[in-house]
Parts: sequence; structure tokens; C-alpha cells
Amino acid sequence: MSGTSHTGFRLACVTETKAVKSEQTRALIVETALRLFRERGYEATTMRAIAKEAGVSVGNAYYYFGSKEELIQAYYDELQDDHVAACRAVLDAEREFAPRLLGVLKARVDTMIPYHEFAGKFFKFAAEPTSPLNPFSAESGPARDSAVAIYREVVEGSDLKIDKEFRAELPELLWIYSMGIVLYWVHDNSPGCRKTYLLVERTVPLVNRMVAMSRIPGFKSVTRELVGIIREVRD
Repeated sequence: MSGTSHTGFRLACVTETKAVKSEQTRALIVETALRLFRERGYEATTMRAIAKEAGVSVGNAYYYFGSKEELIQAYYDELQDDHVAACRAVLDAEREFAPRLLGVLKARVDTMIPYHEFAGKFFKFAAEPTSPLNPFSAESGPARDSAVAIYREVVEGSDLKIDKEFRAELPELLWIYSMGIVLYWVHDNSPGCRKTYLLVERTVPLVNRMVAMSRIPGFKSVTRELVGIIREVRD
């Protein structure tokens, strides 16, 4: 190996090592922040406290995350990544719409369960309409788009035969439906969030029937009117 090649190899190794360490530090800050949010509450936890607990300088913490809000966005992204991974088995195996939707929603609850106590304390901040932590905010856009993409896969990979315009809007409607499930889950004090799972199991067949009804001639005009309302409100 020539000297130039050897130097290039060493630089590549150093760069890779730094990248790995950087990702580990970032993950540690997120993990520490979530723990402190659970223990002390979101409002009472400062970036300085997070840095101290994580064993990094305050400047280093701000290098990775400019604010506590950015830490929550990182939490949203990680939770979304976990959900995508948890959905893979059912989306790869099922073609019927209802089982696909049921599996995806159950996986959503599965991935949220470890954060149930934190979600209860944090909800008042995420529910504030002007907060960047709100799931409908511009700041939450990447996580929201990723979530809608899952429901788009639910629809596109299924055997559904519905109006193409309604089909295009259905993923976002399913995401809004899932947000209703999340809201119920936040307030669910049943053991293991049993009632949330029950809500999913009982409502998915209803959603499936309503979607199927969109194919009935008498309901097509209603479905198209719904699509028009969705697009008008969005724009």
C-alpha cells in the first residue's frame, strides 16, 4: 500500500470513528432528555440539566439540539422509525386492508407504551395549537409526513378498489384517525393500555366498512364531496 493510500485509509477510519461517536453522543442526549422529562417534567427540565446528566458540555448539547423542542422532534422521529420497523411484518404479509390497518395501529400502540407516563405529563405542551411540538405544526412536518407514508403503504399495498381521488386522500384521513387513537391512549389508565387496544380492534372494522361503502353508487357523490372538503380546508 502506498503512503498516499495508507494516509487516505487512516483519514477514512478517523472520520468514521468520529461519526459513530457523534451519533452515540446525540443518542445519549436524547435518551437523557427523555428520562429527565419523565422524572422532572418537560417545563422544569433545562438544557443545562440535560447536558450535566449526559456528561457533556452545555455547548455540546446545543451543538446537537438548539432547543428542548428540537429534542422532542428527535423523539418524534425515533418513535416514528420504531413504528415503521414494527409495521414491516404485517405490511409484508397481509394484502387485505383491514388486517393491514389493524396491524399498523396495534404496532403504533406497542411502540408508544414505554412512553405512556411521559406522554401524560407532556400532552399539555403538545396540544397547544401554537406550539412547535404540536403534531400538526410545521416543525413536526417530517415526522407527520413519515406517519402519513405508512398509511399510504397500508392503502397502496392492499386489495382496496375505491375511487382514485378518495384513495389519494385516504392515507391522511387514516393518520388523523390514528391521532384520535393516540389521544385516547394518553388518557388510558387501564392495565397495559388494554382499552386502547380494544378501541383499535373495535373501530378498524367500522373504518373498513365505511371505506368499502365509498364504492356504492349512492355514496360516491358523498365521498367526492368529502374529498372536496378535505382539499379546500387543506389549501
